[in-house]
Parts: sequence; structure tokens; C-alpha cells
Amino acid sequence: MADEASSAVLGVAVGGDRYLIPMAEVSEVIPIPKLAHVPLTQPWFLGLANVRGNLYGITDLGVYLGGNPVSFNQKSRILMVIMENKLYGGFIVNSMLGIRDLSEFAPVKPAKKKLPKCVTAQYKDAEGRQWWQLSLFRLIGDEKFLQVARE
Repeated sequence: MADEASSAVLGVAVGGDRYLIPMAEVSEVIPIPKLAHVPLTQPWFLGLANVRGNLYGITDLGVYLGGNPVSFNQKSRILMVIMENKLYGGFIVNSMLGIRDLSEFAPVKPAKKKLPKCVTAQYKDAEGRQWWQLSLFRLIGDEKFLQVARE
């Protein structure tokens, strides 16, 4: 039973890429609330959201991973993450692609290009589409992520 839970992943679209995120790393998925802009921050940091009394820093996941900013719409969502009851973060994704099981995907040897530390594996689905496995816990604990102020 534990193996089944650990292989459950959430499929999301970020820009033109598809990602698989372990279900255990996502505490909640919500529509995009009103954000309070914070000046002099990194371009990927969109601001703060008050969600039931807790402040979450909201990150444009696509921009953080090196992509260009894209418009968000009614399908866009925020993946809420709470790590060790002290780090709170929210990550905007363009759309949800459903809960999947890793057994549906075939592992692929990663490309030679340097990947962010939070990208842990690469897969292909039955239709040959590329998916990246992404650890939000690794991302939220990364030194780069913790430096929100613009230099």
C-alpha cells in the first residue's frame, strides 16, 4: 500500500513542459487568489497570498525553471506546499493534467544539459510525450529559491 501512495504523482503543465510532482509534496491545490506584490524581488516571485491566515510566497514555476513568463487563465492553479511546518510556498502552474501513477511512464535517460536540482527524473508517456519529475521539497529548500530579493 505504501508503494502505491509513493508512486502517485500530480501531472501539471508549466509553459510548454509537462511535470510530475509527488502527491506527498502538494498539500493543496487552489485557484489563484489576489496577490500582494512585493517590490525588489526576483522576476519569478509574484508576491504574497493570504490563504486561511497563512502567508505564502507565490512563485511562477515556469519562470523559476528558466522559461518565459506566460499568461495565466481559468485553468491555472497554485500548488500549495508546506515543508516541515515552517516553509510555506505556492507555485503557479498553467493547468492540471491529473493524478497519475509513475508505472504509466517509461524512464528516459536525462539529456546532457544541466537541469535544475529540483528536476529528479525524465519520463515518456505512451504517446511519446516528455515529462519531468519535479520535487517541490527540493526546490523550496534550494539556496537560490530562498533568495527572493533582487540583487
